[in-house]
Amino acid sequence: MKNERKTTIENAFLQPGCLKPYLEEFIAHLTAFGYTSLCLGNYIDSVCHFGSWITSHRIPISAIDDKVMVEFADHHCDCPGGRRKKKLSRNYNARVRLFVRFLADRGLVEYQPQQENNSNPPAILEQFKDWLIRHRGLSYHTVERYCRLINQLLPSLGNETKSYNANTIRSAIGAMATKYLRITVQGHATALRAYLRFVSAIGECRPGLEHAVPHMPNWRFAWLPRYLVAEDIEKVIATCDGKSAQELRDRAILLLLARLGLRAGDIITLRLEDVKWYEGTVRFCGKGRREVLLPLPQDVGDALLEYLEKGRACVAIPQIFLCLNAPYRAIPKSSTVSGVVRSALLKAGIANPPSYGANLLRHSAATAMLRGGASLDTISTVLRHRSINTTTHYAKVNIPMLERIAQPWPGGTSC
Repeated sequence: MKNERKTTIENAFLQPGCLKPYLEEFIAHLTAFGYTSLCLGNYIDSVCHFGSWITSHRIPISAIDDKVMVEFADHHCDCPGGRRKKKLSRNYNARVRLFVRFLADRGLVEYQPQQENNSNPPAILEQFKDWLIRHRGLSYHTVERYCRLINQLLPSLGNETKSYNANTIRSAIGAMATKYLRITVQGHATALRAYLRFVSAIGECRPGLEHAVPHMPNWRFAWLPRYLVAEDIEKVIATCDGKSAQELRDRAILLLLARLGLRAGDIITLRLEDVKWYEGTVRFCGKGRREVLLPLPQDVGDALLEYLEKGRACVAIPQIFLCLNAPYRAIPKSSTVSGVVRSALLKAGIANPPSYGANLLRHSAATAMLRGGASLDTISTVLRHRSINTTTHYAKVNIPMLERIAQPWPGGTSC
């Protein structure tokens, strides 16, 4: 095959030296995670080069640290091998660093890569993270986003939480409003309210300061739900009718989004143990640790089973949906799921869809249920809304129902 390459631990010009036994274990480790032979060959060349370099400089394995890695990356390469460029590439160094981290995980070296930003966040943010997870039940990605936004606010707020007052808080949000869009500043305001509740709970600031955070002007639910009609939904799902691992995975994802109205976060956190095959149900744990048991439609169950049997790698990872490229791992972020939807929309040839994200299929499922006669309480249960007011937003697109309750224009004049 074109992309195949011999992956024995050997190199025509460079030898791994004392790294050879660990390189063999490293290649076996990468092979188990699905790396191709071409990729493995690149790792062998990089590590052999590094092994030859530390041998020539008489550097023992135990002395490898970040300083050694920087010297290797910056050295003027006149090593054997006929490389045309004297400077090592970024990917070349990244492969060597991955190998050194492999050694560090086994206790052979003490390696801690330099941080891109040397300014460490305050210790109180670590306590804030723990509080959000333990007491608020927020997801890991939401917690990370809150802490990142608070870290941006801290230069304006200051680290002395006991000196916070309404003027300090409004000035900090005002400074953000001059730099970012309104939607971004709304995120800062939400994170700041949570942060102020936390520091108040541990007695580090005056209680009630979260009410001093200004609200951004915004009409709640002023927009109409963005959805696709049933015919277009079926076209989107039909784009993944092949038998490749990617199409089997993407079809299962699209069916879960379209039939059960899931969020992208539900897809990436869905575990093997959550599917009860004999009961025909699937369990989801959404926002705020709210669990719900939903029926598993036949076509969704068939697509899931086919993906698990024919498309998913046999690795000990609890999440159902994995990345396609090595190393095998759970899908790390929601944008990957939205990318699956976007790709399917483009393949289906749907002109000017209302949006390209995973929420488009969620809104479409809710709209279809409402038009099919489902009650708002039922839709709210399926979508796991905390408030029925959120679900009533979908009533805006039920034109036949609205026509029956619409009142005539005063005075008999048509609008």
